[in-house]
Amino acid sequence: MSYEMIALLMFSSMMLMLLTGQRVFGAIGFVGAFAGVMLWGVGGVDVPFSAAMKLMKWYPLLTLPMFIFMGYVLSESRIADDLYKMFHVWMGPVRGGLAIGTIGLMVLISAMNGLSVAGMAIGATIALPELLRRGYDKIMVTGVIQAGSSLGILVPPSVVLVLYAMIARQPVGQLWLAGVVPGLMMAGMFILYIYIRCRIQPHLGPVLPPEERNVPMAEKLRLLRAGVLPLAIFAAMMVPFVNGWTSLVESSAIGAMTAFLAAILKRRMTREVFENSVRNTLAISCMFMWIILAAMGFGAIFDGLGAVRAIDSLFTEQMGLSPWMILILMQLSFIIMGTFLDDTAMLVIVAPLYVPLVGELGFDLIWYGVLYTITTQIAYMTPPFGYNLFLMRAMAPPEIRLKDIYISIIPFVLIMVMALALVMMVPEIATWLPDTVYGK
Repeated sequence: MSYEMIALLMFSSMMLMLLTGQRVFGAIGFVGAFAGVMLWGVGGVDVPFSAAMKLMKWYPLLTLPMFIFMGYVLSESRIADDLYKMFHVWMGPVRGGLAIGTIGLMVLISAMNGLSVAGMAIGATIALPELLRRGYDKIMVTGVIQAGSSLGILVPPSVVLVLYAMIARQPVGQLWLAGVVPGLMMAGMFILYIYIRCRIQPHLGPVLPPEERNVPMAEKLRLLRAGVLPLAIFAAMMVPFVNGWTSLVESSAIGAMTAFLAAILKRRMTREVFENSVRNTLAISCMFMWIILAAMGFGAIFDGLGAVRAIDSLFTEQMGLSPWMILILMQLSFIIMGTFLDDTAMLVIVAPLYVPLVGELGFDLIWYGVLYTITTQIAYMTPPFGYNLFLMRAMAPPEIRLKDIYISIIPFVLIMVMALALVMMVPEIATWLPDTVYGK
């Protein structure tokens, strides 16, 4: 049997197991281990086992629970509530100002969490009821919260980019910096769209009534400090790392400890908050660990076959596709998979094939990490089964129907596609900052 057929059989078997409802890590790990035994006998088991041991010895893996704990502490201690009050007061006089402030809230939440699920939960429980109560259009604000929450996997410290770094064997620091400019660019595009749309159709985002806008300057400045806190936590974590004073693991520990101390100083670190944060951190970290272990084992078997080189030859020599055509097909496949898988599952399923193939085609793996993340954001919001669509339906009030949620994301998906195209056509948008900081 040819390498191409073995690779196709492994990939299709894995997808079939996933479609039958098997656990992601179970499907990936089983196919990898079974293929190893069938190809090389009992000794084939050593291949995925060796890959798993390499992962267990990978020191930066310790950053995962640190970042997840930091995000949950800040979320459970209701620091996000303070942020929204700040945006409410400062942005209220502008048409669509609260929706614009919600995008700002999501950027700050992303900078202290790194998970889109947390951003969605905070936006749906804090921002959405306030926006609806003040007469904002339900379709527009539903799209605003979904689009804003997707920034959590692009703006550092992105947990998804940490996972990509593990699988692609790329520096986490460079990937984080590569996500900064595209993430802020996308947030700026969202804000510009909201502002223009509300200027054209004022009823979509009315200004706050005078009694809510007339807040003393002293109170405004006090609320402004709420926005300084997450930035201070982000700076305390990132500045030493970027300057080379601390390692990645040490910076993640600084971030977790700073968030913990901030919750204590605000007198919000109760026993319940601490227990919820630790339990959620343990659950998410274990889930990621099992999936990564399975993916590394599957990837070792896949790479040992020489399947990547065989598929590269199939696309470029036999089918005559250019590297850019192959890259675009990869991104389209991510969008299709995003209709029924989350970002982590998508990454670990196709990483054994895509990441080495991208390197073989001559593309920069740091740049591709940003492309993958933006495409994942698009997939999260693409009907009929986008991950964010159902999260929003579960959290939204009854008056927001599934049809409203589907309609709400159309303009924001188009904006994301524009952002993806810009990063593909101008790679410097993603590579300029890491190249500048690391002196390439």
